[in-house]
Amino acid sequence: MADYQAPLRDMRFVLHEVLQVSKLWAQLPALAEVVDEETANAILEEAGKITAGVIAPLNRASDEEGCVWADGVVTTPAGFVEAYQAFADGGWVGVGGNAQFGGMGMPKVISAQVEEMVNSSSLSFGLYPMLTAGACLSINAHASEELKQAYLPNMYAGVWSGSMCLTEPHAGTDLGIIRTKAEPQADGSYKLTGTKIFITGGEHDLTENIIHLVLAKLPDAPAGPKGISLFLVPKVMVNADGSLGERNALSCGSIEHKMGIKASSTCVMNFDGATGYIIDAPNRGLAAMFTMMNYERLGVGIQGLATGERSYQSAIDYARERIQSRAPGGAVAKDKVADPIIVHPDVRRMLLTMKAFNEGGRAFSSYVAVQLDTAKYSEDPTTRKRAEELVALLTPVAKAFLTDLGLETTIHGQQVFGGHGYVREWGQEQLVRDCRITQIYEGTNGIQALDLVGRKVVGSGGAFSRHFTDEIRAFASAADAPAEFSEPLLAAVAILETQTTALLERARDNPREIGAASVEYLHLFGYTAYAYMWALMAKAALGKDAQEDFYTSKLGTARFYFARLLPRIHSLSASVSAGSDSLYLLDAEQF
Repeated sequence: MADYQAPLRDMRFVLHEVLQVSKLWAQLPALAEVVDEETANAILEEAGKITAGVIAPLNRASDEEGCVWADGVVTTPAGFVEAYQAFADGGWVGVGGNAQFGGMGMPKVISAQVEEMVNSSSLSFGLYPMLTAGACLSINAHASEELKQAYLPNMYAGVWSGSMCLTEPHAGTDLGIIRTKAEPQADGSYKLTGTKIFITGGEHDLTENIIHLVLAKLPDAPAGPKGISLFLVPKVMVNADGSLGERNALSCGSIEHKMGIKASSTCVMNFDGATGYIIDAPNRGLAAMFTMMNYERLGVGIQGLATGERSYQSAIDYARERIQSRAPGGAVAKDKVADPIIVHPDVRRMLLTMKAFNEGGRAFSSYVAVQLDTAKYSEDPTTRKRAEELVALLTPVAKAFLTDLGLETTIHGQQVFGGHGYVREWGQEQLVRDCRITQIYEGTNGIQALDLVGRKVVGSGGAFSRHFTDEIRAFASAADAPAEFSEPLLAAVAILETQTTALLERARDNPREIGAASVEYLHLFGYTAYAYMWALMAKAALGKDAQEDFYTSKLGTARFYFARLLPRIHSLSASVSAGSDSLYLLDAEQF
């Protein structure tokens, strides 16, 4: 496998030339004080060094070794403890954390680039700081000042880590039926009892303490999701002076043996009267959890992008070096017995598809991150509200579409290698295995599609989606919009709007229509969103292609996307139009 190198040039292009984030930062006082273009570039440069030099070399061997569980103790693969210490010492765990408690205070659009680099270097490794950052988000937004002071500094510093304990053996998507109980105590704490499964980083040897955020129900809680509360439950109790005390009444019962991400500990966690502290008010656990979820689901989407990027870097190196057969138009490498496989049309199709999805995904994930930053930091209520609604709309698309395309991309990378792609030593099959989970956890992609169509499109009467399509129309209709890209972009938006209107109408009479159309609708939305990103990037590159190959490559990839990938929307549109009837032609026993 090729050595990983962070795509810093493309990241800078997206941030500064396409999205022009410095203009946004200047308008947001909370960000203007902490970040500018020079600071952002320096952070990305340093992140590129530690991910390529320290973390990426561990990826292959850590997959072979995996995590080991013995008597409740989890040991991570060789090199992980030292790499995590170096990562934490650099302040990377708290890159987006509240500066008041020791975080860097960087905007999400910067931490998103860091996340991509970490997950490209090793998705298993990246899950540990990701879950810590997610737990910190909820604590920072909803916990008492006392809990923030006691826990956030050590979590941002990487001395302690975090986990999110949601799923139970009988309750995955339907959290309303969880059974974990929280009994109030006289001192204001709670005793939690129950079992949680699929807990990423629930137990490991990377940090001296693990801070679990646990969903549970109080004895008098109402039934369903409205009766869920969120609790902070430390692995090791924290004394009043900040030192560590006794072990809490919780344990890791086992770890899962998985298809991929084998160096990430996925734990069964047992809480046996463990001491915990409520976050926010009783029965407001889901609200506190969803503060984290918008960030985490974008983060999972970035994992799909990250594995695709790592796969592409290996595939392009291999395609330039591997010689097989002659080019269709005659010998290219006349001094060799055959030509590099990059001359062959099908190999170029796969490589260009990978490149178009990766670079489009980087632009789109950064665009969503900008909306998160605007929603968090804008002082204008109208601007903030619009950004919040865009975040709500685009989060399920970012999670599902980026990961669906991430799997397609890693499979293309494996295919470029031919038989060697199926052999473990080349690393491509690991990326396929690792990427596969991203379509499942943090809400399966089918659930994301239901969320998009049911809650965000139908639930808002189409208002949320109009924010996005109106913005695209304004861009594509502007006098300086390049017609080569704006005309097909407008055509794609027209198809999306037609299907949105039709779906809104059908859903009024038949509730099955939402679920029947949701996955194809999400993909139709995703390809249109990527078309917008590629039109933005093409506009930024036009006129500069004579200066640098980077811009020539960008324009060529944009043209490939519009010619070969955007047309997928036509079959997706037909599927959305087909409705739900064909899904219900068979009785259950006829399957």
